[in-house]
Amino acid sequence: MTALSQLRDHSIVVADTGDIEQIKRFQPQDATTNPSLILAAIESGKYDALVTDALTWAQNNSHFLNEDTFSLASDRLIVLLGKEISSVVPGVVSTEVNAKLSFDTEKTVAKALFLIEQYASIGISKDKVLIKIAATWEGIQAARILEQQGIKCNLTLIFNFHQALACAQAGAFLISPFVGRILDWYKNNTGQTYSHPCDDPGVQSVRDIYTHFKEHGYPTIVMGASFRNTGEILYLSGCDRLTIGPSLLAELDAMDNLDDFFPAITTAHQRQAYPEATVTETSLRWALNEDPMATEKLADGIRVFAKAQDKLEQLLMNWSK
Repeated sequence: MTALSQLRDHSIVVADTGDIEQIKRFQPQDATTNPSLILAAIESGKYDALVTDALTWAQNNSHFLNEDTFSLASDRLIVLLGKEISSVVPGVVSTEVNAKLSFDTEKTVAKALFLIEQYASIGISKDKVLIKIAATWEGIQAARILEQQGIKCNLTLIFNFHQALACAQAGAFLISPFVGRILDWYKNNTGQTYSHPCDDPGVQSVRDIYTHFKEHGYPTIVMGASFRNTGEILYLSGCDRLTIGPSLLAELDAMDNLDDFFPAITTAHQRQAYPEATVTETSLRWALNEDPMATEKLADGIRVFAKAQDKLEQLLMNWSK
């Protein structure tokens, strides 16, 4: 056995990539994508046929749908790639709503419904798709509406406990609390180093969320994301799901069987005790206001994904010339 094999005994392993060959290699249960990963996959040149198909479809339908051709082509492309990914994973694929809609509940819901319709038009059931939405207050309310319609959501860019709790109280199917980006912020802003994964503030954040959800009976799945090293992953073994990039999956697969491997997340740890209370718009905004790390990383994550979306649309525009 390898460390990756052992990890599968404690957590569902998810591939954080749009590269189908890597997904085939590591055989995860699910796969997650975002605009940056989709852009990287398309720029690899492996999916030129999908780009052509998406552009042709958009050019034929943009007039009827009253949408910008290249924005529409982008939506179609991520759905076509999602179909390819869905064919090689037994579980679900996460498909992200345009990050520029992160502060508009109505438009987020409309875009999510459009993506689900697109999947249905090519034979993919909504049960095989998670709609991925940034965990702003507006995004969380969009997820509440979509979940009530039977559309499962993945609330992403979670850096704060109150964000996570608001998602669970809205009935979100799954949340993606980020680990590595939290670590990045603390290292860059405090100068502190963390010699052991159990001291990693990103690891501690996910453990706090997971423990609270289990103690209070929330069915929302906790999926750790955004890892910087294998230590973070191993110290979150036992978390419901872990979405891991190909390079770290390869490292885990190259590690020999670990004699002291254990479901680390279930062991005792000194954690922040949070009160169980209903999260309102006011309380969430205040919690984020009081947490500069979460405020900065949430805003930065939305900007990064929006920029990748712009680059993808520009790529499609250049392709069509």
